[in-house]
Amino acid sequence: YKYLLKAMGKCHMDCIERPLSLGLEKLGHFVGCHPWWFFITPLVLSAGLGSGFYFITDRMSNDIEEQFTPVNGKAKMERRYIQENFPENNSMFSNLRLSTDGTFATFIATSDSNVLTVESLQEILDLDRKVRTMVVSFDNKPFEYVNLCARVEGNCYSNDILDIIDYTASNIDLVSLTFPWYYYKSQRVALYASLGSVKLNKENSVVESAQAIQLRYYLQEDNKTKTDRWLEDFLNLLSNVSYSTSMSMQWEIEKFPDAVTPLFAITYTIAITFSIMSCWRLDNVTNKVWVAYGGVFVTALTILSSFGMLLLIGQPFVITVASCPFMILGIGIDDMFIMVSCWQRTNFFDRVPKRLADTYKDAAVSITITTLTDALALFLGYTSTFHSVQAFCLYGGLSVVFCYLYNITFLGALMALNGQREEKNRHWFTCSVIPYDLPSDKSKCFTFWCDGGSYDPKTNMEKMHPMNHFFKKFYGPFLTQKWIKLCVLVIYAGYLAVSIYGCYTLEEGLDISNLALDGSYIIDYYDDQSLHFSEYSLSVMVAVKQPLHYWSEDDQKNLSSCIDNFENLNYVNNTFAWFLSFQQYANAASLNINSQQAFQRHLPEFLDRSPMFRQDINFTSDNEIQASRFFIQIVNETSTKDTLIGLRKTAEQCEVKLLVYHPAFIYFDQYTVILQDTIVTILVAAVVMLVISLMLIPSVLCSLWVAFAICSVIVGVMGFMALWGVNLDSISMINLVMCIGFSVDFSAHISYSFVSSSKDDVNEKAQDAVAHLGYPVLQGAVSTILGVVVLSISAGYVFRTFFKIMFLVIGFGLFHGLMFIPVFLTLFGICRKC
Repeated sequence: YKYLLKAMGKCHMDCIERPLSLGLEKLGHFVGCHPWWFFITPLVLSAGLGSGFYFITDRMSNDIEEQFTPVNGKAKMERRYIQENFPENNSMFSNLRLSTDGTFATFIATSDSNVLTVESLQEILDLDRKVRTMVVSFDNKPFEYVNLCARVEGNCYSNDILDIIDYTASNIDLVSLTFPWYYYKSQRVALYASLGSVKLNKENSVVESAQAIQLRYYLQEDNKTKTDRWLEDFLNLLSNVSYSTSMSMQWEIEKFPDAVTPLFAITYTIAITFSIMSCWRLDNVTNKVWVAYGGVFVTALTILSSFGMLLLIGQPFVITVASCPFMILGIGIDDMFIMVSCWQRTNFFDRVPKRLADTYKDAAVSITITTLTDALALFLGYTSTFHSVQAFCLYGGLSVVFCYLYNITFLGALMALNGQREEKNRHWFTCSVIPYDLPSDKSKCFTFWCDGGSYDPKTNMEKMHPMNHFFKKFYGPFLTQKWIKLCVLVIYAGYLAVSIYGCYTLEEGLDISNLALDGSYIIDYYDDQSLHFSEYSLSVMVAVKQPLHYWSEDDQKNLSSCIDNFENLNYVNNTFAWFLSFQQYANAASLNINSQQAFQRHLPEFLDRSPMFRQDINFTSDNEIQASRFFIQIVNETSTKDTLIGLRKTAEQCEVKLLVYHPAFIYFDQYTVILQDTIVTILVAAVVMLVISLMLIPSVLCSLWVAFAICSVIVGVMGFMALWGVNLDSISMINLVMCIGFSVDFSAHISYSFVSSSKDDVNEKAQDAVAHLGYPVLQGAVSTILGVVVLSISAGYVFRTFFKIMFLVIGFGLFHGLMFIPVFLTLFGICRKC
């Protein structure tokens, strides 16, 4: 075992790292010789590619179904079958039979006691009248609900509860409502869709009171512009009730850009301030203020170029992409801190090209590792089944690439120009030459603002920053003490235990209401919907996909067996089917329909009496039934995921070919794929990260420690995000994919510095690595968190989730980079460069 570990620690692994380091060293020298080329070219390129922002409005793609549901979700194929075999009849509208959500407006009126009083119903009837008589102008022509309404046999679709009382409030005292079903004019009415929080008489199931009434107004779908106008006016009409429309969520998500744009200004102000404070030196010559500005400016160039390029080639711009600038800001500033730290370790008296070459040789491999891991993690995320994830990963991945290119060109050129100023001992602000020996009679104030050009005569380097001094003289030696290592191991064990516990509590799925901004009217509607109307959730279509002899006893038994299997599920409450109603009709009329001739003779009579059922039967040209459908009522007795999987499994086990569908299944499909999608993406990306580490870190064992850090951080993030109330959904999946890249950054910096150290003792190597990169890593972590902290006050779940996961990723990544990994590396004294 020991010999294997020694072989892993000493094997020759620098066949890629060494030529890459030499190549970047030459690039650094070339940039140092020709800084203006590399300063101006990125500016010109960014300006050209930035022209793509002209098309950003046309490229906006925030359709909820398209972006936040699985690309090839099973429900979408099921919907296609329903639409092909059971086309909707515009003259016989039935919301039960819609293959989509439809176009509608709705409101919920509530009462703490009972809405089924004459007074409450009269107020509701007044609201209903206001809605139906609302006049809207379109193309200078007025129109009302009656001009747009979905129609049933020539009349507008109406609300059952109002039909039952005949639009007269006092009639409520004359009827005895039964729940959840009520028979009205020989038709079964689903009162659970109209009445919420119902209290029943225990003896006869008659409604005694209800705390909520929901009314819906369905519209025709042949003129979207006109219906959208009516829906917009509907939203401005009501008050004192919760309300929504079929377009509300779509309109809400389109408000996100306006909500997040002001945060960019705050973020960049914070980033610039922190960068300047971090790079500020009391020495007025070696001050790195302009380099700090350049590090932030690189982010702006990156966004212009990457976003502009993708917009130019027609790539859709999704709301999730708006998080990318915050991420890139952190990456860019992190790399800038690394490069500044390496510049300060170069010989103060070397010429600028040599100093920049040494900087690139020291820093560029480290930031190349993190760039490759960040970019590849994001590009691998493009394989996701969610368009919103794909868009973020594509924009984010390309941004990482441009950020890297601009850091080794534009930022390097700026460092060279700043180095030329330092070389001539010029002031950082005035650029005037500062004498090396200031007269002793100058005031302290003059010395503070005008003195500069000092260096450490022992090392011929710039004087050490106080924070570097802290990491070198205090933190490094402290961390490598035996009892501190033991404490670190105990802390890590606790971290891992809590993380694993959190993973077991992680919930899946995106609550659609989370796509609305805080304070939106639609949240009140969803709250009332959940509070009062959650007991009876969905009426699910069950399509019979094969021709059956419905008059045959054998086929009837097979179909009845399937229905029994559905009804045996604890979340299936009732079955509503044309063939069951036909059988009841035949029994009432003493008709024998057990032969083909009798069945086909009496079925048209039945359909004439109940024409709505015609939409549930697909006849061939020979008047044969090639497909039909019935409905089952779902109650909320189990989770959405278990309900969907259970219904599909029951349908598959039936001897008759069945298909289950509801428009909500389009969104529920995420529950069936999100976990698998996330795990596969993370595993593949982790393997790729390991391969990159093996190629660029010249030690197998240290590369394995980096891979270990990736897995450890991801487990921690998933566990703690569950404890922080974040679900595993397409939004958090974006951040987890990004987490793969970020989780390796700090550990890779420290591991590479550890391996590259010339020290022999592992404790000294760890101290050297922490002294060299401890402060830049801390700067990078703080700058990244500051870059996203403003998102914590965002009004949108999408951006708050981004903040929470980024905070966890950077926090845990920092702990791994500055505490866990240095200690773990010292436990195996064989991680060394060959």
